[in-house]
Amino acid sequence: MTHRTPNRSGLAPTLAGLLALAFPVAPSAAAAPAPLAFQVNEGKNLNAFFRQGPTAAHLVLRSGTDPRIIVAFPAGNSGVGLWFDHLDQPVHWRLVSAPKTQNAVDSHGRKLYGIVAEAELDARAISVRKAILSSVRVLRDYQSGNIDTPEVAAVPRTEGSRIVWQRDRLDGAPGYRLVLTVTNGTLHDGRITAANGTIRLRIEAQSGETPLTPLDGPALLTSHAAADPATRNTLGFLSYREKFLAGSWRFDTYFGRDTLMSVRLLMPALQPDAVESGLRSVLVRLSPEGNVAHEEDIGEFAVLDHMRAGEGKSAAPTYDYKMIDSPFLLAPVARAWLLDDPRGRARAAAFLAQPSNGKRLGDALMTNLRFVAARTTAFADDPRWQNLVSLKPGVPVGEWRDSNDGLGGGRYPYDVNAILVPAALDAAQAMEKAGLLKPYLHAGDAAMLDKLRQAATVWRDHAPPLFLQSVDPAAAQAAIAHYAKSEDIPDASAIAAAQAPIAYNAIALDAAGKPVPIVNSDANFALLFAHPDAQALQIAADTIARPFPAGLMTGAGMVVANPVFADPAWQNKFGRNAYHGTVIWSWQQALAAAGLARQLERTDLPVATCHRLQAAQGALWHAIDATRAFQSSELWSWRYAGGYQVVPFGAGATDADESNAAQLWSTVYLALSHPRAGQGCAGK
Repeated sequence: MTHRTPNRSGLAPTLAGLLALAFPVAPSAAAAPAPLAFQVNEGKNLNAFFRQGPTAAHLVLRSGTDPRIIVAFPAGNSGVGLWFDHLDQPVHWRLVSAPKTQNAVDSHGRKLYGIVAEAELDARAISVRKAILSSVRVLRDYQSGNIDTPEVAAVPRTEGSRIVWQRDRLDGAPGYRLVLTVTNGTLHDGRITAANGTIRLRIEAQSGETPLTPLDGPALLTSHAAADPATRNTLGFLSYREKFLAGSWRFDTYFGRDTLMSVRLLMPALQPDAVESGLRSVLVRLSPEGNVAHEEDIGEFAVLDHMRAGEGKSAAPTYDYKMIDSPFLLAPVARAWLLDDPRGRARAAAFLAQPSNGKRLGDALMTNLRFVAARTTAFADDPRWQNLVSLKPGVPVGEWRDSNDGLGGGRYPYDVNAILVPAALDAAQAMEKAGLLKPYLHAGDAAMLDKLRQAATVWRDHAPPLFLQSVDPAAAQAAIAHYAKSEDIPDASAIAAAQAPIAYNAIALDAAGKPVPIVNSDANFALLFAHPDAQALQIAADTIARPFPAGLMTGAGMVVANPVFADPAWQNKFGRNAYHGTVIWSWQQALAAAGLARQLERTDLPVATCHRLQAAQGALWHAIDATRAFQSSELWSWRYAGGYQVVPFGAGATDADESNAAQLWSTVYLALSHPRAGQGCAGK
């Protein structure tokens, strides 16, 4: 699986120094605040989060037949991992002593920041298979793809009842340390044998990467944020002045799309400094031509990038720019803060004037708008499907459904072309009209921005119809019955919802311009970023509310894809074990909730449309309330046993990967309010 895999292109050697100057770290044990400490038990994973002062760490204890220990550090996106040999019978971890600060020094006397914890395992014996001390990216590649990185091999040293792994970073910088001490049981040649049926281990883990600066407490959330301790804990662990982390343990660093969507959805509950920290992190990582970075390679993974490119052992960050949705998200999110939010509007001029890599943030924003203009001109001049924004040649991913099969083989995504491009063009026009861009214009920019007005109209009028699909009732009912039987789920309510033609938006167009017939949740972007007409709103609302597999709603939540009208080969690839298949992504439910609330504030909609929106809102919030326990997770799956039941993604042997226990864009419920009965537009 290759979702979220960088192409390691685009260097920005000045960013690390810039952030170090902007956010100096002065670790001091005496000044350390009270710790942030909490646990999340999800599927086979016991997750213990800890942050105090310069130390931030996420301990993952994986139960089952393939037990493992991982400690991920936001500092440098670094981590240590220990994998044990496969067992015939599943075993289970118990945390005896929660993580607490334990720093160390390396052989050069340099400080390493980390934790110590103690855990028990109900196994008769386990054998160490593999230890990795490096970037979380290296750990992630090994875990999900069994990809080994011999350059970072660590040699174990056995000292009585403990095993020590310690190594410098490849460029000689402070590195990593992992110590495993057997406190109940015996250790011999890497094999640990239980005493009294239990193995107890003391786990010490440290990283020498530069700590981040926490963004928490009153600097993070306003009084409008929901009183949800679990979600507040998750957001707190992922929030830093340098950047927001996409998720933990697998994505403990910056992701452009995740940052932009999270900032936009959390905006009503975030403090101004937090909003601007998120926007700044995106702007300082733009490519020279204005593209938004998807993921960054930092720390040892950046060193590996440069070594493999024959550039020596530089630790300068490298960036992945292969995503095609992120550059069209920046302008709409910037507009939401700099124009639409009174707090941001009052700070807009000062924010854009801030220095960034020798320029100003406003200069960086203008490079993105020029990028948007260049990528949208062809369709604006000649609105044929061939001129839509497509995935990059040879790259199977490019937007949020970034697994190889996430778009069903499509090349021209619906969400990018029908929603995000028009939203970006509209945002550019709005910011120009408000005068925000004037200090940053180059020769020709004023004429370019003026042309975007017409371009936005062309895109808005001509792109969405290319994706619109309709299935007549007889064909829909037959497809529903067949698919439901193959999935061993009931079909009565879905067939009852298919008495009229089912309209939906294809997930993408393929390389020949043919719509890919996957029902999907991406019209939710239009609910948040656009001003759809009544017909488009009714299609979006009905897609959300219709019972699966006529639509997206199940008793375990709103699935993000439904292959009911696709051929059997694609139905198999969009199952409940696929990363972007018939699974529930928490942030997509939040996106739908925020979007429906936004549309229900309108006063120009027909009564019938209002009722459809309210019905979808009711069904959606029923699902949100039913899955609160999984709300901060990245995604989850389901099974049917007399009803739909939530299953943690990654718990099954055939699941494509495991989800993050802490996911940034799953914390956005902090900015959402539960709707009151009858709330919303009255209709005209």
